[in-house]
Amino acid sequence: MTLIFGNLVENADWVPMDLDQQKHPSYFWKDGGLLADAPVDFAATFDGAMWVTTKPIDVPRFNRNPLRVRPHFTVPRHHHNVDEMLFVFSGEYNIEHYDAGEPRSVRVGPGEFFLSRAGTPYTMTAGPEGVTYIETWPKPVTQLETVWHDFGWVRR
Repeated sequence: MTLIFGNLVENADWVPMDLDQQKHPSYFWKDGGLLADAPVDFAATFDGAMWVTTKPIDVPRFNRNPLRVRPHFTVPRHHHNVDEMLFVFSGEYNIEHYDAGEPRSVRVGPGEFFLSRAGTPYTMTAGPEGVTYIETWPKPVTQLETVWHDFGWVRR
């Protein structure tokens, strides 16, 4: 395997996230229906808020998604069908989640990580400098399902 180095903190190679994700086949609304049928607008909610890298990450079996988020943007409440781990490279996230039914909030800064257990709803709000991070899962991204909840959306 070739060794690959990529600096995700640099500003190069970041492009706006595709906003045409309302019909993503593994995005569901909290009532079990598809996100496409929900009363929310994915493009209006995420417009200009998130970027993805064009840097190649050729590491087989490492299920990852590197992202960058504008300052103070809140990713709407959601949960996944598998555990997810976030590693922050720069900036910070303030993550609101529930632990044993109790609301909790944690700040995750550079060099720190957050583990969300499958089925646990949470929101993530970028700090004043935004945040650059990578999210990983123990299964391929094709097996990841995201259930979106009715908090943090621009409505249709």
